[in-house]
Amino acid sequence: MSGSVHLKQQQHQHQEQQQHHYESSYYLSTKSSVSKQAFSTFKTSHRSKSSVKTEKGQKEVKLSPLPKRAKRTYLAMDTDKEVIGYVIPVFRANHEEVQGLMEAQEKEVTEEGINYVAMRNLFVREAREAVEVKVEKKTRKMYIRESAERVALSKTIDEWAEFRKKMNPDSLTHPPELIVKPRGQTVWEGNTVKLHCTVAGWPKPRIAWYKNNVLIDAKTHPEKYAAESNYNMHSLEIKNCDFIDTAQYRVSALNVKGEASSVAAIVVKRFQEGEEAGPLDPKPHGFCSEHGVTFETTILDKFEVAFGCEGETLSFGCTVIIYPSVKKYQPEVLWYRDSVPLKPSKWVHTHWSGDRATLTLIHLNKEDEGMYTLRVNTKSGFETYSAYVFVRDAEAEVEGVPVAPLDVRCHDANKDYVVVTWKQPAVEGSSPILGYYIDRCEVGTYHWAQCNDTPVKYARFPVTGLVEGRSYIFRVRALNKEGISRPSRISEAVAAMDPSDRARLRAGPSAPWTGMIKFTEEDPTVGVVPGEPTDVVVTEATKSYVVLAWKPPVQRGHEGVMYYIEKRIAGTDTWQRVNTGMPVKSPRFALFDLAEDKSYSFRVRCCNSAGVGEASVATEEITVGDKLDLPAAPGNPVATRNTDTSVVVSWGASKDVKHLAGYYIECSVVGTEVWMPCNNKPVKKTRFVCHGLCTGENYVFRVKAVNAAGYSQSSPKSDAVIVQAAICLESTPGEPSGVILLEAVKDYMVLGWREPANNGGADVRGYFVDYRTVKEGVAGKWHEMNHQAVTATSYKAENLKENVFYQFQVRAMNMAGVSKASLPSASLECKEWTITVPGVPVGLHVLEVRDTSVVILWEPPAFDGRSPVNGYYLDVKEASAGEEGWKAIHEKAIKGKYMKVTGLKAGSSYVFRARAQNLAGVGKPSALLGPIVAQTRPGTHEIVVDVDDDGVISMIFECSEMAAGSEFVWSKNYKPITDTSRLTIVNKGGKSRAIFNDPSLEDLGTFSCVVTNTDGISSSYTLTEEGLKRLLDISHEHKFPVIPFKSEMAMELLEKGRVRFWTQLEKFTSNCQVEYVFNDAIITHGKKYSMNFDKSTGIIEMFMDSLEVTDEGTFTFNLVDGKAKGTTSLVLIGEEFRELQKKSEFERAEWVRKQGPHFVEYLSFSVTPECDVLLKCKIGNIKPETEISWYKDNIEIAEEDEDAKKIERQDGVLTFNIGKISKKDAGMYEVELRDERGKDKSIFNLTGEGYQAVMDELFRVIANSATEISVTSTEHGIILYSSVTYYTDELRVGWLLKEAKIATSERVKSGVTGEQLWLKINEPTEKDKGKYIMDIFDGKAGVKRVFELAGQAWQEAFEEFQRLKAAAIAERTENSLNLTGNVWGEPTPEVSWLKNDKELLSDDRYKLKFEQGKFASITIAIVTKTDSGKYALVVKNKYGTEAGEFTVSVYNPEDEESKEAKKD
Repeated sequence: MSGSVHLKQQQHQHQEQQQHHYESSYYLSTKSSVSKQAFSTFKTSHRSKSSVKTEKGQKEVKLSPLPKRAKRTYLAMDTDKEVIGYVIPVFRANHEEVQGLMEAQEKEVTEEGINYVAMRNLFVREAREAVEVKVEKKTRKMYIRESAERVALSKTIDEWAEFRKKMNPDSLTHPPELIVKPRGQTVWEGNTVKLHCTVAGWPKPRIAWYKNNVLIDAKTHPEKYAAESNYNMHSLEIKNCDFIDTAQYRVSALNVKGEASSVAAIVVKRFQEGEEAGPLDPKPHGFCSEHGVTFETTILDKFEVAFGCEGETLSFGCTVIIYPSVKKYQPEVLWYRDSVPLKPSKWVHTHWSGDRATLTLIHLNKEDEGMYTLRVNTKSGFETYSAYVFVRDAEAEVEGVPVAPLDVRCHDANKDYVVVTWKQPAVEGSSPILGYYIDRCEVGTYHWAQCNDTPVKYARFPVTGLVEGRSYIFRVRALNKEGISRPSRISEAVAAMDPSDRARLRAGPSAPWTGMIKFTEEDPTVGVVPGEPTDVVVTEATKSYVVLAWKPPVQRGHEGVMYYIEKRIAGTDTWQRVNTGMPVKSPRFALFDLAEDKSYSFRVRCCNSAGVGEASVATEEITVGDKLDLPAAPGNPVATRNTDTSVVVSWGASKDVKHLAGYYIECSVVGTEVWMPCNNKPVKKTRFVCHGLCTGENYVFRVKAVNAAGYSQSSPKSDAVIVQAAICLESTPGEPSGVILLEAVKDYMVLGWREPANNGGADVRGYFVDYRTVKEGVAGKWHEMNHQAVTATSYKAENLKENVFYQFQVRAMNMAGVSKASLPSASLECKEWTITVPGVPVGLHVLEVRDTSVVILWEPPAFDGRSPVNGYYLDVKEASAGEEGWKAIHEKAIKGKYMKVTGLKAGSSYVFRARAQNLAGVGKPSALLGPIVAQTRPGTHEIVVDVDDDGVISMIFECSEMAAGSEFVWSKNYKPITDTSRLTIVNKGGKSRAIFNDPSLEDLGTFSCVVTNTDGISSSYTLTEEGLKRLLDISHEHKFPVIPFKSEMAMELLEKGRVRFWTQLEKFTSNCQVEYVFNDAIITHGKKYSMNFDKSTGIIEMFMDSLEVTDEGTFTFNLVDGKAKGTTSLVLIGEEFRELQKKSEFERAEWVRKQGPHFVEYLSFSVTPECDVLLKCKIGNIKPETEISWYKDNIEIAEEDEDAKKIERQDGVLTFNIGKISKKDAGMYEVELRDERGKDKSIFNLTGEGYQAVMDELFRVIANSATEISVTSTEHGIILYSSVTYYTDELRVGWLLKEAKIATSERVKSGVTGEQLWLKINEPTEKDKGKYIMDIFDGKAGVKRVFELAGQAWQEAFEEFQRLKAAAIAERTENSLNLTGNVWGEPTPEVSWLKNDKELLSDDRYKLKFEQGKFASITIAIVTKTDSGKYALVVKNKYGTEAGEFTVSVYNPEDEESKEAKKD
C-alpha cells in the first residue's frame, strides 16, 4: 500500500512537472513568436493534450484531440458538405498590438501574483515534509492504523497540489476561452441586432469585434455600433441595420497566453420581392473566378497635395484595404508620375507593407514635380488615387542668380557625339538668362569638365570629343548678370558607342556556340578605299552651331571608317576642311564658329587606312541662324476659385509654336507686383490648379510658354480672384431627427427636434413642419404647418384640437433645397400638461471643440412647469459607456445656457445632455448631443488680443477655411451683441477684428466668434478684470510711447581734460530731436558746449572743454520722436563732482606735459633671461636738440663715467643696463628730458622695497632657469645637481628627501659651484634612496625640481660609485691589489676566481673572500708584473652560471720614466 502511494505521488509529481514544463516552454515560445501571430494554433494544441478532473480526482475525462498533422480548411461548406465559397483565415493580431498587450498584461500578472508568494512557500515546506515516505515491515495492526493516516495524508497532498497549481503564475494564467459564443442572426432592415458572448481567461482578455476582418471602432461610430463589456460578458449592438451590414462578425479575445475567436453571421433582409441569382446568372462587376470572390479595393488615408524643397526627402502613401483578404494573394501596386510608370531607383523608393503603399522621393528635384497616381490592380479590377506634388527651388547661394535648369536628357548618342537637351527653369532671377553652360563627367570619376566656353541660349547642345566606349553624365547651369545657378540634376549615363552596337547590347546575348568553326578566305574588300557617304543633311541649325548627319558608305571593308567634313561659303568654289586634325568616327558632326547670317554648303568624305574616298553630294545652302522661333504669348488666363488654398487657371494655347516644352504659371498678390512661380516644371495642358495660396488674398495670374529657343512673352494678367472655396454643395441637408413633444396645452403643442447630421455643404437656413391626424391608429394625409421656414429647432404648432392625436415630421432647408422628411413622431395627444417640473432643454449644440475641452450651448425648455426655470445641469458620458456612465459636470445648477467642459481626453468620443430645474424639481434630460470627438482640428486658430501702435485694443480671429457665404459672427457670453457702441467689427478676407471702442469694466465677459458655413469653426476669449488692466497698461504705453535707451546717459574724460556726456538710443526714427538742458536751462552749441547726434548709431554726445565750479548740477537730454518722448539725466554734485573736476584738471595737465618732451612710460625695471637688470623708459615728442640726462643719487652720469656705457637709446626707449645686480647698485635713478618746450623727469627708487622687488624678479628668473636634476657618481658617493643661468649668494636653495628637509652633515652636503647647484651623498646606503626635491626661492613661493633616486637610477648610480671606489682603492694600494665584485642570486651562488682561465685558490699570496653573500673579493699580497693578466669572477647556482671578466696590468713607474728619458 505504501509503495502504491509512493508510486502515485511520483506519477503525480511527474505529470505536474510535465505540465509545468509544457506551459513554461509555451509561454516563452509565445513571446518569441509574436511576429508569427500563432495564438490560435496553441489554443488547439493545448486543448488536445489537456484533461478535466472531477472534484474527487478519481475519474478523468479525455477531450478528443485533433490529429497532429491535420490542417485547417479554408473552404466554406454547407450542411451537405458542398463547397460554397472561400472562408477568410482566422485573424492574426498585429505584431505591435500583441507585443504591447503582452507587456501590459505580463506586468498585471506579476503584480497580482506577488500576493500568493508567501502562501505558496509555506505549502512547499509542509509538502516536502509530508512526502517523505519510508517502506519498512510492520505488523498488520500497525499497518491498518497507519494506512488510515496515509489516506488522510494523500488527501492533504492532493489538496495542496491543486492549491499549488492555482498559486503557480504559470498555472494561474491560461488562454482565453469562449464559454458562450455569439450566434448568427437574420433580421429585417431597420432593426437592431445584438451579439453576445462570455469569455474566460487570465490575465483578463481584451475583446475586439471585427466585420469581415476589419476592426470595428464603436467609439468612432457610436451612431452605428455600441460595444459593452461587463465582467466576462461582452456584447456588440448594431443599430438600424442596413443591407450592407450583412457580413461575418467575429469576436477576438486576446491575452499573453493566446487568442480565441468565434464567428457569427448576420444576414439583413430587405422588404423586396424577387428571385435570387442562380449559378449561371451573370456575376457582379469584379467577380474573380479564380478565388470565387469579388475583390473590393478601398483606398484610405489618402495623401494630399504635397510641397517639398529641392534637396529634401519626401514620403507619402495610402492605406489600401482589399476585401475579402485571401491568403498569399497580393495586389499589384503601381506608382505613376504624369501618367508615366515609376521604377525604383536611387531617386525613387517604393514600399508595400501588405496594407499600405508608400512612395519616397530621395533628394527632391524639380523633375520630381507632377501628378502622382497610386494604382492598385486586383484580379477584379483596379482603383486609383492621384494628387499633385510641388517642388520648390532651393534658396540661391547668390541673390538674383537664376535657379537650376531641369530635365537634362541625352539624345542621338554615337561614338564621339551626343546631343544634350534640357528645359529652362521657371525663375530667371533678377535679370534674364543669358545662356547655359553644359558640364560632362566620365562615369566612375568625379571631375566635371565644361563643354562650352561661350554660353548657349538654345536649350539643346551637341557635345563632341567623347571617347568611344566610355560612359558620361551631364548637367547644365544657367547664367545671368548676377552669376551662375546651381547645377541641374545629372542626366542618365550614356555610353559613347555606335547605335548598332548599343542595339545589339540591348537585344541580349546571341545564340549559344555550337562548337563549329568556319574558315573563310580573306574578304577581297580589305584595303579598299571607302565609298562616299550618302544622304548628308543639316539636322539642326542655330546661330551657335550646325549639326550634320549622313549615312555610312556601302563599300567600306572590314575595318571601320572615319569622316572628314568640308564647308563652302555660298558664292565661292573653295572647300575648306573643318576637322583637319582628327577625323570623326560618328556619322554626326557639330560645326561651331560659323558666321551668323552667312550661307554655307557642306559635304563629307570617308577615310580608312587605304586612303580618303570621294566627297559626298553637297548639301543645299543653309543660312546660319536660329530656325526655331520663340513661342507666342499664351492667351488670356482665366482664374476660378477652387478651394480655400487653390485656384484653377486656364488659358489659350500659344499659336504656331514648335517643339513646345510647356507653360509656366505665375501669381502675384494684387498691389505687390511680386511674381511667384506656381509650378517649377512646365505643364503642357492649358489648365492648371495652383495650390499653396493664402486664403482670403487677392491674386492675379499670368502664363508664359517655353520651348528650346526660350521663353515667350507673358500673357496678359488674369482678373483678380480672391482665394476662397468655391460654392460646392454636396446636396440638400440630411433629415432632422428626434421629433419630440416639449409642451402641450389645450390648443397648441411645442415640438423639438435635432438638426441633421449632414448640412449638405452649407448652413441649414430653416425648417418646415408637417402634421397629420391619427384616429384609431389610422394616419391621415400630411399637411404643411408653416409656410415660412423657422430657424430654431423647436416650433409652436397652434390651432390644434384638444384631445386629438397628431403626428409630425420636419424637413431642413439650405441653399441647395429642402431635405427629405424626418421619421414621423409618435402619436401625440393635444391636451394640457399637468407636469410640475420643467420640460427638456432644446437646441443643444457644440462650439470650440478642442483636445481637452468643448463648449456646450442650449436653449430653455418650451415648458417651464409650475414655476420658472432657475438653473440647469449638464451631464456627460463617454460614447462607449452605458447608461450608468452618465455623470454631472457640476454639483450646483447654473443659470447660464452655456458651459465650457474641460478635462476631456484627446481623441475620445463623448455624449452630452442637459436638464432644467425649477422650484418643483429637475426635469427630464434633453435629447442627446453627440457623439463628439475631443480633437482639435488641424489649422485651428484662437482669438488673439492685439494692441496696435495707437493703443487700440482689439480681438483678432483668423479662419483659413472660409467657404462661400461664410461670415464671422461675434457674441458676448454666447449671446448676440446688440450694443454696437462697445465693439466695432471689421472683416477682411479670412480675418475678423473686434475693436473695443472704449474699454471698461462693462466689457468683461467671454467673447466668442463663429464662422458660418464651416464645420463649427469657432473660438472664444474671456476678458477678466486683471486682463483688462494689463491691456490698458499696454495701450497707455502705445498711446504715450517712450523712446527706449540702449544705455542711459554716461560721462567720460577725454584728453585735455575734456568731458563727454553721451547716451545711445535703441529705437528711433529720423525725425527724432534732442534738447540739451543744464539745471532746467536749455543750452546750445557754442564755445563752452558742442553737441552731436549720430542717427546712424543712435549716439547722442555733448562735449565740455573743462569743468568749472559753476558746472555743478544736473545735465539732461530731452528727446522727442513723433509722439514718443524720452529723457535721460546725469547728476554731478558734491564729492563726486569735485573728484571729477580734479581728474579733469589732471588730464589737462597731462596734455600740457605731453606738448613737450615727455615720458610715455616712466622708468621701470626688467630682468633678462641672462639675469641682467635693466632700467628702461619710453619717451615721446623728442627733438634732436632735446637734452637727456641720467642721474644716480642726484649725481649726473657724465659721458666719461663708466656707467655711461650702460646707457642705450633705441626707437624712443631709454635703457640703463645694470648687469648682474649687487647691493652697490642700489640707489635713486633719475632721467630728465629738457628743451625749449619744457621738461619732464622720471625717478626709480632702487632701494628698500624697490631693490627687493628687483631681487624677487631676479630670483624668479633664476629659479625658472633651473634644469632638471641629474645624477653622477664619484669614488666618494653620488652627486645630484642642477644648473641655473646665474647664481647669487642671496638666492635661497633647499634640498628635501621624502618631503623632509635634508640636514647638512659630513656625509650629505649641498652647495654651489659656479652656476651648478649640487647635493653630495658620501658613502650612500639603502636609506639614501627616495624622492629628492630641490626648492629654489623665486621671490614668492618656490620652484621645485624633483628626482626619484630609486630603482634603475639608484642601481646604476650605486654601481658606478662602487666601481669608481674600487678603482681608486686599487690605484692607491702600493704592494697589494684588491678586487671586489657585487654578487646576487637566489639561492646564493657559488663564487670562484680565474686568472688566465685557471682557477685561483686562497693561499698566502691570494686571499679570496665572499662576505654576506653579496661581496666577493680577491687580494694579491705582493703585486708584481707577473700578476698582469686576464681575471674573471665566476658565480654559479642551479639556475645558471655567469662570469665577470677584467684585465689587470701591473707596471713600474720608474721604468716608465726611464723610457721617457731615453726618448728625450
